[in-house]
Amino acid sequence: MMVEMNMIQSLNSALDNMLESDDNVLIFGEDVGYFGGVFRVTDGLQEKYGKKRVFDSPLSEGGIAAIAFGMGLNGLRPVMEIQFADYIFPAYDQIVNEMAKLRHRSGGEFSTPVTIRTPAGGGIKGGHHHSQSPESQFTHTPGIKVLYCSNPYNAKGLLISAIECNDPVVFFEPKRCYRGPFYGDPHNVPTWKGHQYSDVPEEHYTVPIGQANLVMEGDECTVIAWGAMVHVAEQGIRDSGISCDLIDLQSLVPWDREAVVNSVKKTGRCVIVHEAPKTSGFGAEMSASIQERCFYHLENPIERVTGWDTPFPHSTEWDYLPSPDRISEAIKRTQED
Repeated sequence: MMVEMNMIQSLNSALDNMLESDDNVLIFGEDVGYFGGVFRVTDGLQEKYGKKRVFDSPLSEGGIAAIAFGMGLNGLRPVMEIQFADYIFPAYDQIVNEMAKLRHRSGGEFSTPVTIRTPAGGGIKGGHHHSQSPESQFTHTPGIKVLYCSNPYNAKGLLISAIECNDPVVFFEPKRCYRGPFYGDPHNVPTWKGHQYSDVPEEHYTVPIGQANLVMEGDECTVIAWGAMVHVAEQGIRDSGISCDLIDLQSLVPWDREAVVNSVKKTGRCVIVHEAPKTSGFGAEMSASIQERCFYHLENPIERVTGWDTPFPHSTEWDYLPSPDRISEAIKRTQED
């Protein structure tokens, strides 16, 4: 049965489905139990499944990750929440040096199926410590899968895929889009009501890890984005008046090279959009990979529209985030002779 949901509701539905179907799934983190999470994603789950399966943790991200690692090693499927992606770094050692290495270290004998949920990105006036997009810190680590949802439908399907995966998965959620898509205008705040991706099955389903989604189809430029920037890029394409493929990457590691390469070979032009700073952002890896595979098909240099190489600001947030205007101008530059 299809139900209209916002992203908070769809994520909650995914967790509900997995808690119900698999006794080894449990959820813990800061404020996820009694309070239901600071964004209400886990609302009602402790009441339904009890304090042994949905519970609060101390304010210790390193401890949360270490406990989740041990749980996964011993046959459970923990879903740990880092309350904001900015605070994932105290857990970095456990994720990168322990979880990511276990399957390889043990010659495939052991694995640790841990899902690390964390809200990321700007757009809520969170300043330096509640706005960052640290996905490239994890895409550089073999042994970890990295997902970044953008709408209610792929949020639920990707989260279920993450929980069922036998490897650790870092699952980024664009908090600016929890209650509605963000098209780059802070004064225009739509909800998910009536959106093409707001109809979500109540029952179990998956969105495959490693598969991109073609949001818009065109033939003059390929625009690639993930998270909240998918919707900002959509507005930028419309403003440009240029026919574009818009690819929602969804899965950063592994990423859908076939979909991206086929699109770029068709259009001959490419724009990559992400919130994170430009230097060493995941867009740089994509740009290099596209160049390697599509060199003779490219009509113009690949463009990147990103956050700036500065700490995320508070008072100038809207100047930092990629805007429809910046994206539109980048698309137009790819059309120059």
